[in-house]
Amino acid sequence: MTEHDWRALNRANWDERVAVHLGASGYDLAALRSGTGRLDAIVKAELGAVAGLRVIHLQCHIGSDTLTLAQQGAADIVGVDFSPAAIVAARILAADLNLSNARFVLSDIYESPAAVAEPPGSFDLAFATWGTIGWLPDVYAWARVAAHFARRGGALYFAEGHPSAFVFDDLAGAPDTEGRPAWFTPYFDPAPLVVEDASDYADASAHLTNSRTVQWMHPLSEILDALQAAGWRLEWLHEHPRITWRMFRSLVQDADGLWTWPTRSWLPLGVSLRAVRE
Repeated sequence: MTEHDWRALNRANWDERVAVHLGASGYDLAALRSGTGRLDAIVKAELGAVAGLRVIHLQCHIGSDTLTLAQQGAADIVGVDFSPAAIVAARILAADLNLSNARFVLSDIYESPAAVAEPPGSFDLAFATWGTIGWLPDVYAWARVAAHFARRGGALYFAEGHPSAFVFDDLAGAPDTEGRPAWFTPYFDPAPLVVEDASDYADASAHLTNSRTVQWMHPLSEILDALQAAGWRLEWLHEHPRITWRMFRSLVQDADGLWTWPTRSWLPLGVSLRAVRE
């Protein structure tokens, strides 16, 4: 699997998702369009105030969270994504909302320090949530990119699906009688995982043409080691029995709109952390 192959496959998949997520059954952008954009319940509870901060949003997709942070008073926020279709959609949405404190840069995440063209340490907060590092082969390089953007004493807020949950997937078979999903991939396997999946996490009716993607497992210890190696000091780490998308068919939606186990919390579904740039 060459670098060109995995980038091209993943980019085609995410380009196609843009139209799906802007469709009637995709992302709910009503609150954002009314000027009252909301973050998911996990991020809202943990992130803290962003008013007056300069923020870099890594792997921003169509920019819905980027623009929510802009509405919440970020002094300047830059969203970065590798999908041309996503960046076009984000720029149109920013213009529609008249949010001049938000801008969007088209770039592969590893090349984003040059593409954003800001001096190192220009941002108070690096922000990356839900569906980011699993699409990348090198989490150490990702952590260095985040550190490049953050000023000394600046923060990283990161939320993602829990690596232990990625061991399982409905693609591997039906859940058992307790609703637990089937085994899918080994936790410690560093090899690229080629996945054939035409479904979309936001729109259950969607059928993607660009259904082949390449993903990577990053154990929790690897993530923490990468952050430390890049000069980040961990302030806290939280594990969550719920997640922002329907990771498994057996999950049910809670009062906050997050997806969780129907009975017992068999394993964590999400993980979040805050780190400080030393």
